[in-house]
Amino acid sequence: QVQLVESGGGLVQAGGSLRLSCAASGPTFNRYPMSWFRQAPGKEREFVASINWTGGSTYYADSVKGRFTITRDHAKNTVYLQMNSLNPEDTAVYYCNAGEIWGQGTLVTVSS
Repeated sequence: QVQLVESGGGLVQAGGSLRLSCAASGPTFNRYPMSWFRQAPGKEREFVASINWTGGSTYYADSVKGRFTITRDHAKNTVYLQMNSLNPEDTAVYYCNAGEIWGQGTLVTVSS
């Protein structure tokens, strides 16, 4: 059973950058496509980015395309979300996802 633990959230000014990490435990991590979702206060959870099991294909929500980059490191059992040019609309709890498995989330706050 895969377990996911996110880290890297925090407070950043508009225009700044953060890198989120999602550390996975479990023997089958490398077989899963991995995704990031986010949920802003008072809003539904929304898709942000995903990466296939090889790391060769990535997909992004239009709202983050060109600013965010998802990568994975099989040796470290970790998925990353590099977030650049952050704006206040990116403020949310960010969740790592592998199929039906979710992490606990990490809060990103972007101040104007």
